[in-house]
Amino acid sequence: MSAAEIFIQATETDPAVIARAAVREAHQRLRQRLAELTTDSEPRLTAELVDFCRHELRGYLAGADRDLYAPASRVAETRQLADALRVGSAVLNQQINDLAVASPSEALRIGTMIAGALNLYLRLEESVLPVLAKLADVDPSLVVADPQAVIDVRQIARGGRHPRVFARYARLAPGESFVLVNSHDPKPLRREFESRFSGRFSWDYLQAGPEEWRVRIGRVAADA
Repeated sequence: MSAAEIFIQATETDPAVIARAAVREAHQRLRQRLAELTTDSEPRLTAELVDFCRHELRGYLAGADRDLYAPASRVAETRQLADALRVGSAVLNQQINDLAVASPSEALRIGTMIAGALNLYLRLEESVLPVLAKLADVDPSLVVADPQAVIDVRQIARGGRHPRVFARYARLAPGESFVLVNSHDPKPLRREFESRFSGRFSWDYLQAGPEEWRVRIGRVAADA
């Protein structure tokens, strides 16, 4: 095996390289979607912008705090940067709150501001990855996993469907969500959520039949 082949194999399995690729992929997804939703103030796009920021972007921020900033804050080399990123995250969350109650034209302006701030914010995030790769108790390849995980309960035996959904919900951080896929409207499951987690969960229909239902279920953020 040549030195070049050894280098390529080492690079492909390097935790820092894997983490950087995962984070950049998430960053690209966020930037691209925001760019699509801040083209004009057409009502449909405004509604989608608000939904995207309240769920996917806010879920990303919650995951980044858990997987990036918390471990980075334990290291002197990146502690100040982690603190700065947390301040930036709080500002973005406040802008998302403002976005939810804005007029269509104002929502477009706020969405454009969020997109601009996010570009800088995401570049700063990547600078903590080399440090995280050195921590024995952190797996950088798992950072900022996609908050939009999907549970297709049609593939789960009936007795295990609700327990599986509640177990997934229990692992959510505030602001995170997952998508439930079912062959019918999961009203009984929603009643269970109301009974057990009233006021602490969100329930948004993404698709309502006729053959497939998709529902985004989230843990409500403290400042939402």
